[in-house]
Amino acid sequence: MIAVEISQFGGPEVLVPVERPVPVPADGEVLIQVAAAGVNRPDVLQRQGRYPPPPGASDLPGLEVSGTIASLGPSLTGWRVGDTVCALISGGGYAEYCVAPAPQCVPVPAGVSLVDAAGIPETAFTVWTNLFDRGRLAAGESVLIHGGSSGIGTTAIQLAKARGARVFATAGSPEKCAACEALGAERAVNYKSEDFVAAIKAATDGAGVDVVLDMVGGDYLQKNLALLRMEGRLVMIGRQGGETSQLDVMPVLRKRLTLTGSTLRTRSVDEKGVIARQVRDQVLPLFADGRMKVVVHRVFPLREAAEAHRVMESSAHIGKLLLTPDRIAGL
Repeated sequence: MIAVEISQFGGPEVLVPVERPVPVPADGEVLIQVAAAGVNRPDVLQRQGRYPPPPGASDLPGLEVSGTIASLGPSLTGWRVGDTVCALISGGGYAEYCVAPAPQCVPVPAGVSLVDAAGIPETAFTVWTNLFDRGRLAAGESVLIHGGSSGIGTTAIQLAKARGARVFATAGSPEKCAACEALGAERAVNYKSEDFVAAIKAATDGAGVDVVLDMVGGDYLQKNLALLRMEGRLVMIGRQGGETSQLDVMPVLRKRLTLTGSTLRTRSVDEKGVIARQVRDQVLPLFADGRMKVVVHRVFPLREAAEAHRVMESSAHIGKLLLTPDRIAGL
């Protein structure tokens, strides 16, 4: 099969098409003929040498795929060859075939194309477990979603809105803010030209929000705390703005705030399987009935993975970037 590997740590140019053997599914796994793979910021960090795959995972980048089950591991039940699925994986998605733990697969929702379905697993699993499990966002509450035009952000806006929350977002341009509002955000703030704390305070009559979903980190920490209401929850899922910041604990104490966060990649198959069942039951029906959609910015051939990474790093996109495998002539 054709795959794209990280030849050495560095810029996008280190992503190189190669030939590799088709992997063989172990017990509890399925082999997926990949229709598309999602491109995510952890892939960029892995390419840079800043986010190594967990022990036992493929060294290939790619944390989510969609496709057709080509074969089953020994004694596996519950799936059949030919089923169309999308799956969260710990690596290996940048390829024509990849293996996935069966518990981390979910069916492609009705009305979603097989290619677009590759944009569901990483975002849906991340948003569900962080915003609704750890963040306990409930109908009637309010939420601020940073990076609202990203893959995570576009999913979070739609899911929070569909479940009855009042949604606010930040994004980096008027076009991106408009996209967030079209997806269901009541107010999207251009963080490059506005003070998002003041803007969200004004939009909520000074009350602030119940939950903040933050992929930025860094100096956003204290600003997020200032926006949270009594018993508010800050959920951190990224570090784009830096890994360290200073903390004034008084807002935490005074407002009885909760600070939490998580990553998905290193969690066990059993843990991810629990999230998969929740996504299947609570999220996929919203795609099927049209209340949610996969926002796809651009689909690249697998051989152009380096260009997809350049777009990802430019932050020029709105929604998901996907790769579709095709045989590379002459390789």
